[in-house]
Amino acid sequence: MTTQQLLAADTSMGAVTLRVADLDRMIGYYRDGVLLSLLSNENGVAVLGRGTTPIVILEHAPSMQHAAPHEAGLFHTAILFDTKADLAAALYSVASRWPQTFTGSADHLVSNAFYFTDPEGNGVELYWDRDRTEWSWTHGMVDMATIFVDPNEFLRENLTEDALSGASARPGRVGHVHLSVGDVATARSFYVDRLGFDTTAAMGDQALFVSAGGYHHHMAMNTWNSRGAGRRQLGLGLGLVRIEVPDADDLGALVSRMRDSGVQSADDGRTVAFEDPWANRIEVTTPGRG
Repeated sequence: MTTQQLLAADTSMGAVTLRVADLDRMIGYYRDGVLLSLLSNENGVAVLGRGTTPIVILEHAPSMQHAAPHEAGLFHTAILFDTKADLAAALYSVASRWPQTFTGSADHLVSNAFYFTDPEGNGVELYWDRDRTEWSWTHGMVDMATIFVDPNEFLRENLTEDALSGASARPGRVGHVHLSVGDVATARSFYVDRLGFDTTAAMGDQALFVSAGGYHHHMAMNTWNSRGAGRRQLGLGLGLVRIEVPDADDLGALVSRMRDSGVQSADDGRTVAFEDPWANRIEVTTPGRG
């Protein structure tokens, strides 16, 4: 691909919107468990984040139904912490308050990650990145693995009182978003060939990892629970994935790419919105415009 066909190197992920049935319970999970701050809560929409950075937006939708098993949608929202101590504080908090939601842990070579499922079935990853100088690449693909991490040992080595106190004011952001999709070939055609991410890792026809600017992955798509899934029906769960590009020129280049590839999009002057092949809604904006 040429530079004009790729997303800008400084592209990043924005807050993920979830449609939820029990707003108060979900606020409690992300605020008291994951240690996000409640930044606002008005008219059935709660915004939670770290510092002043929104990470999860919860939209109250009590009349909607949960998705059927094996539908496309969210696999997990991955929240990135700047330090191991900050990750340990969040891990300790959510595992202490909501222990039944813990689902696993892994050293991925590029990162340490701990996995949960929130009270309404949405996947959550809490993770910390190793320095990029420690990542290994082979023929343009980043080397990743799944090696067990003992969460209790991780806490013993990294949990500090300083990180626990005022934890929600410390930095954090959405590092990547992982989707469940119907097939990997269609995901590659959309997210790489049209949207402009680079492929950074792949697992045959099971999973695809993509990024901008040499990150290990900003987005991933897998078929582990959703092979053959078609377009989603409107319901609880993933409402919106946000991507931020550096400036208006990058946004304009994206609009041109999507138009030239036949993807319908809406541009209100602040954001460009479109759907992927499984009706997952994506919005792309520039900092301060979303």
